[in-house]
Amino acid sequence: MLGENFVYFFTVQGFFVGIIFGVLKSFNAEGLLIYTFCITIFFYLFSHVIIAFYYKTITAKAYNFPKEIHEAELDIFVKEITKREKLIDSASKITDAAIKMNTEDTAGQKL
Repeated sequence: MLGENFVYFFTVQGFFVGIIFGVLKSFNAEGLLIYTFCITIFFYLFSHVIIAFYYKTITAKAYNFPKEIHEAELDIFVKEITKREKLIDSASKITDAAIKMNTEDTAGQKL
């Protein structure tokens, strides 16, 4: 959602909350308008604060990402995974050969 749309949405929500609160707490039209106006302004300003913090964290994360370090670590991980895959493949071949020899021995014994 765009920041502008978030501000609009949050302001409208504040307006309706202000009307509800004003109807429940005020005894005249002037009180209703004051409650509605104050609560709507609070929601409007609060939404701008939220958007400001959101964009601040987005831009801060983009500048502090150490790409080279992460790429070097990922290369090390790829090498380790390749070594482990080779080890698992060789262990699988040995296990398959042992199973084949075992089935040949048991087949010869049963005859």
